[in-house]
Amino acid sequence: MSIPYVIQKGDTYLRICLRYGVHLQSLLNLNPHLRTNEYAIPGHLIHIPQRPPNVYLVQQQDTFYEIASRFRVPAQWLANANPTVNPRQLTPGQSLIIPYWTDERDVRREAEYGPVQLFNDMNGLIDRYPFLKQEQIGTSVLGKPIMAIGIGNGPVRIHANGAVHANEWITSALLMEFLEQYAAHYENCRSWRGFDAHAAYERTTLWLVPMVNPDGVELVQEGVPDRTHYADPLSDWNWYGEDYRLWKANIRGVDLNDQFPAHWEEERDRRSIMNPAPLNYGGEAPLTEPEAIALADFIDREPHFDLALSFHTQGQEIYWNYRDYEPEESERWAKLLEQASGYRAVKLFGSDAGFKDWFIQKYRKPGFTVEVGYGVNPLPLDQFERMSVEVTSILKAALSGLQEG
Repeated sequence: MSIPYVIQKGDTYLRICLRYGVHLQSLLNLNPHLRTNEYAIPGHLIHIPQRPPNVYLVQQQDTFYEIASRFRVPAQWLANANPTVNPRQLTPGQSLIIPYWTDERDVRREAEYGPVQLFNDMNGLIDRYPFLKQEQIGTSVLGKPIMAIGIGNGPVRIHANGAVHANEWITSALLMEFLEQYAAHYENCRSWRGFDAHAAYERTTLWLVPMVNPDGVELVQEGVPDRTHYADPLSDWNWYGEDYRLWKANIRGVDLNDQFPAHWEEERDRRSIMNPAPLNYGGEAPLTEPEAIALADFIDREPHFDLALSFHTQGQEIYWNYRDYEPEESERWAKLLEQASGYRAVKLFGSDAGFKDWFIQKYRKPGFTVEVGYGVNPLPLDQFERMSVEVTSILKAALSGLQEG
């Protein structure tokens, strides 16, 4: 049995599989014309394997709401799937149909995490945890909101960003995974594997910009957007034909991590790329792109940040210096983050115009580029759990601070 389905705008094969609770290979087996290295094309008809019902037998002492919680299904969905069942009068041995349900946490771990998924995820967390703060700090070239989300009420201000490079979108999901865990442990006043979330909340204020480059992320995940005048130029700029999975730049072919006024001209000359491209083109001048401008303006606000981290992929390395502009404590921070994560702290030379470079040069505060995971971008989702542990360790260490002495 299968379900006919017309592909919609914003669909990917992984997102479709997640929504219907099927494996990608099952979808491909049923639709042998599909290719995983091609984009899901809106309007095309495919067939989705139909899942058999998931039936649960009520056990002694079970309650309706405990069952819903155990299977991570909203109680109303469970009630809708079992209209003849009285939630207040369950009987041991009684059968319940457990409906298939996904939330944004599932999306982070099992499918491409794009601008729409981030927006929904962020709003869901704001609703669930009213102590979180949210604001739009700018818009992308195509008008997508660039969002910041904050947690904490302390005087030490820490910033972290992700998805500066388009095909490194998994960093957005990793940052949001950390935020949700942090918020949950703070709300419940629970220790988080030795990390005191309440003390961190009172000591620090953490602001995340999880997706700096939403246009580029969407391009990598879904292909060239419809009805954009960038469609023809993109096909000329892309070195990889119709496949944009290796694209790092924004929609105008500008590498946002080569956009900052930190010896920008030297980086341009080193790169020797003078036209829009998938990567390494720094634009006509520093801070010409709205995404880079939004991030710089956000950092420039008072009060300034005491520490900044920019999450990229891949390499399992932490870059912590910049042309001797970094303060003395930067190396101690680097060693702390290295010890926490198992990544290698690297003193980097011959690189300019990045966010970390600009932050260190302008503010003389510790700044870090963290290269998460290992492999070829975009990193596969089966690495998510391990990378989440590593990112969480780094952010916990940043929120805990250096020990004196």
